[in-house]
Amino acid sequence: MIKVKVRLRPIVSRINLPTVLKTAILPGDSMERLFIATQVGEIFFIGNGVIRNFLDIRPRIIKLGASSGGYDERGLLGLAFHPEFYNNGLFYLHYSVAGTQGPGAQPDPFKPDPCDPRTLNLRWVNRETQYDHIDTVEEWILQSDGQPKKRRTLLNLRRPFSNHNGFNSLNFSPETGKLVLTTGDGGSGYDPFNLSQDDMEIAGKIIEIDVVKNTFINNPPVVTRFNELPVPIQETLTVMAKGVRNISGISFQRFYNQYIKYVGNVGQDLVESIFSFVHYKPIPVTQLIQASLMKSELDQEGFINFGWRGWEGAFPTSIIRGCSANPTLDEKTIAYYNEAVITSVRRLQPLASYFHKDPRPDKFGGTALTGVQAFMGKGIPDLTGSIVFTDLARKEESQPPIRGVLAYSRVRTDCKLNDFSVIETDYYFGSQSAYYVSLGTNLDQTRLYLGVNGSMKVTDLSQGTVFEIVP
Repeated sequence: MIKVKVRLRPIVSRINLPTVLKTAILPGDSMERLFIATQVGEIFFIGNGVIRNFLDIRPRIIKLGASSGGYDERGLLGLAFHPEFYNNGLFYLHYSVAGTQGPGAQPDPFKPDPCDPRTLNLRWVNRETQYDHIDTVEEWILQSDGQPKKRRTLLNLRRPFSNHNGFNSLNFSPETGKLVLTTGDGGSGYDPFNLSQDDMEIAGKIIEIDVVKNTFINNPPVVTRFNELPVPIQETLTVMAKGVRNISGISFQRFYNQYIKYVGNVGQDLVESIFSFVHYKPIPVTQLIQASLMKSELDQEGFINFGWRGWEGAFPTSIIRGCSANPTLDEKTIAYYNEAVITSVRRLQPLASYFHKDPRPDKFGGTALTGVQAFMGKGIPDLTGSIVFTDLARKEESQPPIRGVLAYSRVRTDCKLNDFSVIETDYYFGSQSAYYVSLGTNLDQTRLYLGVNGSMKVTDLSQGTVFEIVP
């Protein structure tokens, strides 16, 4: 693939960890503004080169990093502006709610043992007491006086563990006009309760929410399964996909009169994967519930399944058994053989993958995929029409200073797995670590924005910088 070089132009620095980068046109404004949401709960926008406050929900966010040495995957996870935001002022938030800290679904770290069936068939029991926290999805409105105000709550979700809640988790579909929520599998590792493949579980799915329908339920109950929701809320939901581990939202790329959808699924220990699809058959939640009640097999032809937890990208999910004499010979054992077989044909094949260990000189060892965006701009010709993605940190640079990775791939016409290429950047970070934590684009996908943080601890404040990626 063509070697691409870009520059990173700083837009704003010394902010907290930037989790979401979006653009929108404010009501009464004429310019598209860059909005930056931080994990701790602030939302800013850039106006005439000046950073301005839009909303601060820090008091609403769960206490972050207290029990994990500063690292946390909770907080402000999603921000999306209604397609008619300029006219109606509506926007949507997804965050972890203050005061909802629980003990977690399991006291001990989980790792499956293919020789012990008990570890392959765990169940999440006592959900009302054994959970980690509650996430909420809310509708807000920017009032005529310029002050944002919460209008209603769309969903309240009880989560089993602190990690894998999704990130950049709210986006509007230009095809359906619906709000798209991407939920991670609930956390721990290896999806211990197999929530991502269970049709009734909200975890591990891509969900469309019809925000036009008024359910007249402004504060819904806290749930984990679709069948626990009131019927009026069930009727607003369709499921686009399942088999999700943890994804950085969904990106839509216009292609003639249709849209290509891109999703990046974070891997377990082996590989990070980017998926693409055009056609899909979303299933209304009411149909999923009916099939569950009738114990009947639902026709899932055309329904998107990313394959987790049986598959990690293009590979059966593996347990890495250490080879102490020579770590390069570590053995991989299939963790869930039966599940890999069951989902082998139904799952979607990745568009591109990259590995946690990669000996090739022009590649890198990845850590976690943190953003996937289609780029349609002409300013960087070699990237036009490409899929740009970011990884948190190069594995081979395990000693400070850490560096994230920017890379790109393309869609092959034969739909087979494609290669990728690292994008070289010019910016000198000095002795400061640079974790690439988010990737964003403007409304017509002609500009790219990169969120970088000097630490992976959400408690290390004011270490974030947002760049524009320029020629």
